[in-house]
Amino acid sequence: MFGVLLDRVVKKGSVTLVRASGRTNTYGDGSGSPITIRLHQDRLSWKLALNPYLRLGEAYMDGSLTIDPPARIYDFLDILLANIGIEWAHPLAKVVGRVRRAKRRIDQFNPTGRAKANVAHHYDLDGGLYDLFLDDDRQYSCAYFDHPGMSLSDAQHAKKRHIAAKLQIAPGMKVLDIGCGWGGMALYLARTTGAHVTGVTLSEEQHKTATERVAAAGLSHQIDIRLQDYRQLDAEFDRIVSVGMFEHVGVGHYDEFAAQLKALLSPDGVALLHTIGRLDSPGATNPWIAKYIFPGGYIPALSEVAPVLERHGLLLNDLEVLRLHYAETLRHWRERFLTRWDEAVSLYDERFARMWEFYLAGSETSFRHEGMVVFQFQLTRQIDRLPLTRDYISAWEKTRSAERTHFADAVPSDTRAALLTYPQSHV
Repeated sequence: MFGVLLDRVVKKGSVTLVRASGRTNTYGDGSGSPITIRLHQDRLSWKLALNPYLRLGEAYMDGSLTIDPPARIYDFLDILLANIGIEWAHPLAKVVGRVRRAKRRIDQFNPTGRAKANVAHHYDLDGGLYDLFLDDDRQYSCAYFDHPGMSLSDAQHAKKRHIAAKLQIAPGMKVLDIGCGWGGMALYLARTTGAHVTGVTLSEEQHKTATERVAAAGLSHQIDIRLQDYRQLDAEFDRIVSVGMFEHVGVGHYDEFAAQLKALLSPDGVALLHTIGRLDSPGATNPWIAKYIFPGGYIPALSEVAPVLERHGLLLNDLEVLRLHYAETLRHWRERFLTRWDEAVSLYDERFARMWEFYLAGSETSFRHEGMVVFQFQLTRQIDRLPLTRDYISAWEKTRSAERTHFADAVPSDTRAALLTYPQSHV
């Protein structure tokens, strides 16, 4: 049955399927590098055909589906999604997708306690895992490749600079970073603008590491990292930034998020919301991603976010769509992860390493072929708060063009050593 699916889907490329029985078929037009996949269980073909969006990842994780070297799972997914695009693999998959969409508010119900548990599932993993593939500032979101050939570290630095330019931060301003991660954005904004930054996260590992980094940088008087839900804040901020956190809010909580954002933002304030988005209509989270990687997560369509902003009086001053930037970011992450495969296995086990590889490969191909992008919403409460043209953004970035692009070069070597010493406790 999986062969029937491949025959339906693979029109370009070359995929050879070797079943557990030894029977072999090849699909596609023979173009590109040939891929050979092997099934090691008799009934796996049926499982893959009936529910490929869940079973393919599970089969790769447990080793019942393998890819002949030198190809990897990325190469197979790249062929599949290049052929499928934003369509469904087959009619039954479309029906299952509609069912998932119908119950997504249940799946994405994220009150305070459950939100913390969902965050812990992903972000409270062994700290050493993220060192295997992230840049030295541990930026775990889409980088900004403003010119060809950029390194990962330079592109992540450019992302922080680009966001700071849109926020127009003056010294002494109060800035809130919702979902502050390991503190990289807070450190950058405090250093480059002189702002006082409050960062909130629900991850205990991130809170611990970010707090240690702030202390090591001598900025504890300027940066406050809190283990706190953004919904529990009761203060006013001149600027608010949120990078890569909105994907964890859940569609049923969008109004709650927007209402709190407006309540926290001063009347003449500016907010920047950086989130993954989809270019097609609203959908549902991939079932494998929801089960193994990001429980409670969801990638919104623009049509789901814009009405919420309108209802709560958050004025959309600027919307930038970053196309393929995340695909390139994920390519860097995937390649770095593969070069340190043995270390990943030693942190957990072979199954976990295959799971993480599938996550990175599947995410990259989604951004290349399935209409996934990154939205940057620039929001205010007053229509005349920002300049009439976007020239001020590039102008500020040019003033910072001489700054050292590597986070490693931004601090003395002895301080850098302290910043890169992360806790590595297992959960």
